[in-house]
Amino acid sequence: MSYIVLARKWRPKRFAELVGQEHVVRALSNALDSGKVHHAFLFTGTRGVGKTTVARILAKSLNCEAGVSANPCGTCAACREIDEGRFVDLIEVDAASRTKVDDTREMLDNVQYAPTRGRYKVYLVDEVHMLSNHSFNALLKTLEEPPPHVKFLLATTDPQKLPVTVLSRCLQFSLKRLSANLIGERLKFIAAAESLGYEAAALALLARAADGSMRDALSLLDQLIAFGGGALNESNARAMLGTIDRGHVTRIVEALSRADGPGLLAQVRELDRDVPDYDRALVDLAALLQRIAIAQIVPETAPQDEDFDAPTLSRLGAAMSAEDVQLYYQIALAGRRDLSMAPEPRLGFEMTLLRMLAFRPDTVAAVAGTASVTGGVAVGAPAALAIDARTWPAVVEAAGLSGLTRQFALNCVPSSFENDVLTLHLDQPAAERRTRSTEEKLVQGLSKYLGRNMRIVFNVAEGTLATPARQRAAAEQDKAARAAADFEQDPAVKGLRERFGAEVDAASVKPVN
Repeated sequence: MSYIVLARKWRPKRFAELVGQEHVVRALSNALDSGKVHHAFLFTGTRGVGKTTVARILAKSLNCEAGVSANPCGTCAACREIDEGRFVDLIEVDAASRTKVDDTREMLDNVQYAPTRGRYKVYLVDEVHMLSNHSFNALLKTLEEPPPHVKFLLATTDPQKLPVTVLSRCLQFSLKRLSANLIGERLKFIAAAESLGYEAAALALLARAADGSMRDALSLLDQLIAFGGGALNESNARAMLGTIDRGHVTRIVEALSRADGPGLLAQVRELDRDVPDYDRALVDLAALLQRIAIAQIVPETAPQDEDFDAPTLSRLGAAMSAEDVQLYYQIALAGRRDLSMAPEPRLGFEMTLLRMLAFRPDTVAAVAGTASVTGGVAVGAPAALAIDARTWPAVVEAAGLSGLTRQFALNCVPSSFENDVLTLHLDQPAAERRTRSTEEKLVQGLSKYLGRNMRIVFNVAEGTLATPARQRAAAEQDKAARAAADFEQDPAVKGLRERFGAEVDAASVKPVN
């Protein structure tokens, strides 16, 4: 007997079996029970949340031999044939592979004919946004005034690409991404029904990795069954997903709480043996910091955690200030964004951890020669080493500056910082883009980061400054020039030039990150 994958085997066959989409089920059930069913429905949402499943259940409700209702019998010929995908009056169209107007016209040519077996002829068009403009135009008239025996069920992951003329002719239902907790509970139910032993932490990992998609979660469950030979345990799940062991994350946070730089690097070396996904490692680190923050600030609302027990979270929370946890969390998120620009992922991960230590409020206070801390940030003027040309890009990052304010700041160069007055040099082009709003946001951002009110004095320099933005641009240009030179020296390129007289468009050569 052939194996049926779990995503197909456990696809809901009745509205009562759907999870997480109660708002859609309620509306459709009321329409079906009252007999007021619209002729065109549009189901939107990300992949794997149940768009086509809802459409098929609706088709079953419309054609059940027991009558139109929100609870099809599931046993009549129509219900069974729809479940098995062979009901002649349910026409499923994959718009991604049938985008041409001729395909749409061929489909619509049969609209006028009565159903062969069922009560309604139902057209289920998946990924409808892939249809061409001509196809939409061919569909519009029929969609607006279809024969009474026809229903259109459209599904898409990208409703923004649909013409407003189509949207206005449909009842639209937006299916939600499913929460990790809801997916996890469903996985437990299915594992128990399949007589599979499991560790709750393993299924929690799958639920988070599914990113809101029940279908992806069931596919991952199938994959874990194969990977572990039926053993649904945490170690197998982490190995399959490429996530790091929670013991590693705990030890990294412990080293951060001690400001133990050598210990941090030792943990990275140990971690590197497993060739981890460092972006995922930062995700796991941020997730642990979020749990610690809840344990610190609102411990009474902390949910039961399947990854980290309450004593561990309490111990880690007691070892760090709430401000440090918040700072580390922000730096971890920023580190994910910068990871692709790092020379190597491991180096980017290391620098993110070292940045956490370098910008700890206690560290800044120590550099400034003062141990006084208010609200978790240093008081008293930091020394020149704290904010200077070398550290300025990291200060901008840690202060959470964004948009035009961040761009403006990176086109400045600090020259001094004394008595809460920061002096910034900027060249003429940057001075021309300077606005009062940008200055105020820069002052507010830095004041909030440093924990005290400060002033900024701007000096317009003559000539060109080596600003962080200009240094980064120069580095990118140098990288592009080296890539073009390497491309020119490639033996295959040389052969093409010699054989065909080809010329290389240097501007088209892009370096690989």
